[in-house]
Amino acid sequence: MSLITLSPTPTPRLPRIRSHAPCRSQSFPMTTLLRLKPQPLLFHLFRRQLSVSAAAAVRQDTTAWTSAPLLTVSPAAESLFNVTIDVSDSPDLAASYTKAGQYLQLKVPVSEKPSFLAIASPPSLAAAKGVFEFLVKSVAGSTAELLCGLQKGDVVELTPAMGKGFEIDQISPPQDYKTVLIFATGSGISSIRSLIESGFGADKRSDVRLYYGARNLKRMAYQDRFKEWELSGVEIVPVLSQPDQTWTGEQGYVQAAFARAKKIFSPQSTGAVLCGQKPMAEEVTSLLVADGVSAEKILKNF
Repeated sequence: MSLITLSPTPTPRLPRIRSHAPCRSQSFPMTTLLRLKPQPLLFHLFRRQLSVSAAAAVRQDTTAWTSAPLLTVSPAAESLFNVTIDVSDSPDLAASYTKAGQYLQLKVPVSEKPSFLAIASPPSLAAAKGVFEFLVKSVAGSTAELLCGLQKGDVVELTPAMGKGFEIDQISPPQDYKTVLIFATGSGISSIRSLIESGFGADKRSDVRLYYGARNLKRMAYQDRFKEWELSGVEIVPVLSQPDQTWTGEQGYVQAAFARAKKIFSPQSTGAVLCGQKPMAEEVTSLLVADGVSAEKILKNF
């Protein structure tokens, strides 16, 4: 019997690319690319790039935008503006807003960069009158600044409302959660306004306090609504970090004002709602948990 000797298949040579022509690329057939070494890494990177590109395309294509005109743009406080948008011709858009604390994306005609805005009005206003109201902080160079410079009749684009909002069911029914502590800073008061005016049984609870922080009274929006909120059962505790000499109320940061007051009589029947700067939310959460309040009863909209 004769033996047959098998010779190894020669490894294909890679095409040579001249280094002195950096601006010219050379194309290879796909079969050649798949034989290049190391094949697994090249193929993995190739597939990953395709996946990332496809995912980005899907995200871009699935964003639904609806055009709507502005009704009003008016000052709310220093650097803050009340913005009202008419969504009465877009019932699906109005109906997407179901829970206080939700937000949406907004684009203005002169910029493709969207801005995330919390809806300040309660869902009932969208259902009854077909309007969304916002409290917008004008930041130089931002879409928010462009929005605050628009006028009645100018058209913007909106996405449907998104986010989980405040899960008030976690601190219901009112008779089981007699104490609700609310904390807001700056424009974060917009979501809290929506919560209060949506109604969460504040008048059926014995202790509902809103610690509202701003730099000074000129930076504090919604002061004209305080009386109405108090009549609904919410005690307002304004806290100013840089007040003038005439201020006699709470000073510093809201977390410090709360730490001084405390007065949590029953942690098991206490809930909290937070909206504003991240350091404030983290510190308040730590204080509440240390006092025995369940983390599940500390509500945020993000």
